[in-house]
Amino acid sequence: MLRRIILLLLVLPALAFAQMTPPTVAAKAWVLLDVGSGQTLTAEKPDERIEPASLTKLMTAYLSFAAVKNKTISLDQIVPVSERAWKVPGSKMFIEPNMPVTVKELIHGMIIQSGNDACVALSEIIAGSEENFVQLMNKEAARLGLKNTHFENSTGLPHPSHLTSVRDLATLATAIIRDFPEFYPIYSIKEYTYNKIKQPNRNRLLYIDPTVDGVKTGHTESAGYCLIASAKRNERRLVSVVVGTASDSVRAQESQKLLNWGYLAFDTVKVYTANQAVQEFRIWKGQENMVKAGFLNDFVLSLPKGDGDKLKANVVSQQPLMAPVAKGQAIGTLQLSLDGKPVGEYPLVALEEVPEAGWFGRLWDAIRLWFKNL
Repeated sequence: MLRRIILLLLVLPALAFAQMTPPTVAAKAWVLLDVGSGQTLTAEKPDERIEPASLTKLMTAYLSFAAVKNKTISLDQIVPVSERAWKVPGSKMFIEPNMPVTVKELIHGMIIQSGNDACVALSEIIAGSEENFVQLMNKEAARLGLKNTHFENSTGLPHPSHLTSVRDLATLATAIIRDFPEFYPIYSIKEYTYNKIKQPNRNRLLYIDPTVDGVKTGHTESAGYCLIASAKRNERRLVSVVVGTASDSVRAQESQKLLNWGYLAFDTVKVYTANQAVQEFRIWKGQENMVKAGFLNDFVLSLPKGDGDKLKANVVSQQPLMAPVAKGQAIGTLQLSLDGKPVGEYPLVALEEVPEAGWFGRLWDAIRLWFKNL
């Protein structure tokens, strides 16, 4: 049985000015994500399957970072360069079979120089072959919830079945930022030299917007010019994904347009602080009769400027709620709406542990529940 508890209107500070219309973007598909709240601020064809080109390298990097973190490989490990890695077409960091190269150098060459050769060399040292590595890529894509993604290689070279979506790419970029903060700063490095060849980072926004610190460019004739960009202004981080633009300059221009709009049109509002009780729920057969429900971390939302005081909330708890309940266990749902339109549903968790009562307490509550349900 569900019991609905209607909360009072959440009165948040009035924001500066009215909601702004999303910009027109000269691209095939795009999405703008607020990392802190997880909200999509605007999107066009976010789930349409598209060719990712070198944006593929985010998954190759994710697995490489994980392999280093799990000590499967080490940053100073020397990697043998196979003929396949040496001869792979497309962009290169220019590794050679007879020249020592470390995992750290390969990671920098993959991210900054977009080296396809670096990707193949990393895939081989991690999984034995690129084919085995691709299986890991697809397994990890499923674990991260990338519903429209399927990989056929580690580089992003065109293949009819090598596809993803801008929403999936935003999720993947966010996962790198969240899971590997020690590696993410590599994405902001503007140039890298290997084998006496200096190459610039192709992300133009790194040179013109000091708040942008990543993430990755991509281009093939069939995919067009693509860019995943991330900016952090004060404590707020946005990620934009723009694919299928006409040129290098256009992908930078349209990405900048999206990021600027996101910061101007929205504010991040802390709705609840960590461990703040949103509601107390009745609990049965426990050592306590009530349990506090809320969020273990600060709960923030991106809201259109000027609309903060229109946010309404409704709490749904499952009843009867039975002990034992562990701290962090989901015990309810917070439903939020703005101007009558749903914003989202968010799980409420127990802020404290409630152990099971003794035999007499359990028996007494069982009797009370029996009469309650008559």
